[in-house]
Amino acid sequence: MKALVTGARGMLAHALLPALEQAGHETLGLGRGDADVAVPGALNHAVEMFKPDWIFHLAAWTKVDDCESDPDRAHAVNGLGSRNVAQVAAQCGAAVLTLSTDYVFDGRANRPYREYDVVSPQSVYGASKWAGEQALRELLPRHAIVRTSWVFGAGGHNFIDTVVNRARSGEGLRVVDDQRGSPTWTRDLAPMLVRLAERSQYGTFHVTNSGDCTWWDLAEYTVRRAGFSVPVEKTDTASLGRPAPRPAYSVLNNQMAERVTGQRLPHWREAVDRYLESRGT
Repeated sequence: MKALVTGARGMLAHALLPALEQAGHETLGLGRGDADVAVPGALNHAVEMFKPDWIFHLAAWTKVDDCESDPDRAHAVNGLGSRNVAQVAAQCGAAVLTLSTDYVFDGRANRPYREYDVVSPQSVYGASKWAGEQALRELLPRHAIVRTSWVFGAGGHNFIDTVVNRARSGEGLRVVDDQRGSPTWTRDLAPMLVRLAERSQYGTFHVTNSGDCTWWDLAEYTVRRAGFSVPVEKTDTASLGRPAPRPAYSVLNNQMAERVTGQRLPHWREAVDRYLESRGT
């Protein structure tokens, strides 16, 4: 398989490119400086020259609060960007796997969301990612949309590193305890993306590490697992006063991806353990 990866400087690509190469696939990674997906036609030359079988579309603007204050940019990158990728893929005969988010849901559920549950994004970020999903569905039959959540890993800013850095400095933490989801390590997520493409699995899938927790649970576990003794206090989302609303409950049901790949991702606690070990913590 020849795999072109957009967003190649990002955190998930940091894990996906090695996973593709380890599986024996030829890869080409493109960062924003190589081709800005928000610009129509920017990918055309690279795609024409490389002739990929799959385009792994990871390029996105994921700063949730910044998206709220600049919706035009959010929709240009996350919505129009996916449309541009779909169009160039259709022209060259490639399939596309793109990453989406738990933020397409409103967070009012009381059980894990399935792929075909009604979406109702409450933030600009969620709406822009939903627009990208819809563009791909409309323009390219051979697509896979993978929704994930609470991603952490090497190669980018993430919650686990922030918690560890603050705890190491002796600084106590105040973390929200009224948002529940599933933390997901890039090194567990990336091989699942490769499996979906290798098996030509098209459609919409949810892929996260197993289990669920609140952000406070995650911070408390991380601090204790890393051997720190700083206090981790609970707070609520309203107290933070952030611009973008967050879903209170965004646990995703992974059953469909598990059935088509025969793989289940490990529990989030195990993923955190292995991540901290990989970072020497």
